[in-house]
Amino acid sequence: MKSSKLIEIFKQGNMVIPLYLLQHFKDLKLKLEEFIFLMYLYNLGDNFIFDPTKFGNDLNMSLVEVMSLIEVLTDKKFIRVESKKNDKGIMEEFIIMDDFYSKLTMITIDEVNKETNDASKSDIFEVIQKEFGRTISPIEFEIIKAWIESGINESVIKEAVKEATFNGVSNLRYIDKILYEWGKLGVKTVEDVEKNRMKRNNTNKNQVNEDVDMDVIEWNWFDDDE
Repeated sequence: MKSSKLIEIFKQGNMVIPLYLLQHFKDLKLKLEEFIFLMYLYNLGDNFIFDPTKFGNDLNMSLVEVMSLIEVLTDKKFIRVESKKNDKGIMEEFIIMDDFYSKLTMITIDEVNKETNDASKSDIFEVIQKEFGRTISPIEFEIIKAWIESGINESVIKEAVKEATFNGVSNLRYIDKILYEWGKLGVKTVEDVEKNRMKRNNTNKNQVNEDVDMDVIEWNWFDDDE
């Protein structure tokens, strides 16, 4: 579809494109001509008679172009063409838009989840400020933001903060080192953190036992020498 045709369509006032759909144009993963044609169908209502000649006349498109776009949108599961009886009991083909609405619903759900996730990120800043007992600096803010954007689990960041404060250290460089070491060990969840702590505690415990055994051996050796 040429840009001149699009301009003509908009001038005729045959199409209203909701702002919400324009904002999520990329999320629909459609080419421009596919998106424009889908918006045209969207403006016709929920379920309507499949009339490619009318579609072509309204959009100044050939029948071949219309049928090609119908096929593409059907293959991409945005629309369906179904046969059913009209009010007079005669079988006719209808365009069904339910699949398109389902995709919009999923996009909306993903957006809500993202907003919820963003809200929980602000909680991390509050947690760190509370543990530090002060307001974080702009540089510290960017460091924390970088952790989040790199994909580090929020709960893992909180665990790193707890470990740092438990060790009496309240600076991001130390926390960053903890996160770096955990990353090398494949720690991605709170469960991984707990497993790593248990493994480390067991290692420390075994080391203590070995030290005790060495003390006993050395003491016996000197005792025999006497």
